[in-house]
Amino acid sequence: KIFMNTLKYLQSNEFLLDVDLWRLFANLEELNKISLSFLKTFFETVKEHVSKSDSPVDFSSILRKFFQGDLCQTHQIYCLNYTSAVFYLENLRQREDFGIYLKQRCEQNQQCKRLRLPELLVAPLHRLTRYPLLLDNIWKRSTGETEKGFIWSLKEKVEKSIRDLEGKVKWLDNFQKLRQLQEVIIWPQVWDRDKRFFVPECLKQSIRENSSENILSSANRLLLHEGRLTLAESTRLLDAYLFLFDDFLLITKIKRHKKKYGGSDTSLIPACPSLTPELQSFIREGGFCTVLDQPIPLDRLILKNVDPIHVTVFSLRNAFLIQHENRYRQCIAVFLLQAQTDTAKKTWMSQIETAISNYTTQHETKKTTAFSFPAESSEI
Repeated sequence: KIFMNTLKYLQSNEFLLDVDLWRLFANLEELNKISLSFLKTFFETVKEHVSKSDSPVDFSSILRKFFQGDLCQTHQIYCLNYTSAVFYLENLRQREDFGIYLKQRCEQNQQCKRLRLPELLVAPLHRLTRYPLLLDNIWKRSTGETEKGFIWSLKEKVEKSIRDLEGKVKWLDNFQKLRQLQEVIIWPQVWDRDKRFFVPECLKQSIRENSSENILSSANRLLLHEGRLTLAESTRLLDAYLFLFDDFLLITKIKRHKKKYGGSDTSLIPACPSLTPELQSFIREGGFCTVLDQPIPLDRLILKNVDPIHVTVFSLRNAFLIQHENRYRQCIAVFLLQAQTDTAKKTWMSQIETAISNYTTQHETKKTTAFSFPAESSEI
């Protein structure tokens, strides 16, 4: 509340007006209000029991009011905004005026106990996970069977709410990451990628409309593994960055130009805390990833190990081969990749093999389901 109220005060004096309170704190005021109300009601009941030791403690009405009411829902709204708030805060902290607000106006306050805003923003998430522990302790000390059954059902409801929230948070995290990758990954037009293809200027616009960038817009696609590798070409070695998704592999070249295709400046791209530190640092330098070739579907990908004997001959270390086949099982592209260490190579090969296996299993199950006939009715 120190951070939130200080920001409100500054904005009332026309400072930091462009900072969005909701993006940073979400429904924190409502959450504080309902949490404090629960706490006060809870301890008033305990206090009343202590003053009248002969009366039994009845927590049922309190628990029903709050846990069947808005307590968990209010926490869920806050938690779903948390990841976005962390991203937003990371971008704001790069500004000098916002840094002064954080350090001089808030963090030096004794009530903060040297805690910074990121450490405080996560507190409501921790509180939500402790509610089942509270309900479990009350259940253990309850005597009536009806009361025990009611408290147990509440505990299960809260645990289910947390499990549902975890799924939503993972989905949001993945969605956020894919959205950030769209800013980092550049898809060259086919005539830029391969000089063999000629397209007159008058026809280029119609081809551009079918943008490849939409491939990463699917929120159901998962990024399984990523990292930097070296791509061996006939006359040189290239810095490559690979993205392994749950349905295809994307090979990109690392570029360090200031301008993206289309003229946008990569320095204007906000910090992306969900991306790997390596990718973040290289984005800050004005870099981006240019797609080297079309995505390789996992059911068209052949992975081959490079034998140690070839290491000496071709001066390759920790190398493996990726082969792209078309639907007729013809090889249309080959990529010779080199990892920094043998462990990194084994990790990449293991991740790709597992992804291919999972993809194959999943699609075989779908085919079986599609071709299975419904069971014959006993009435026929």
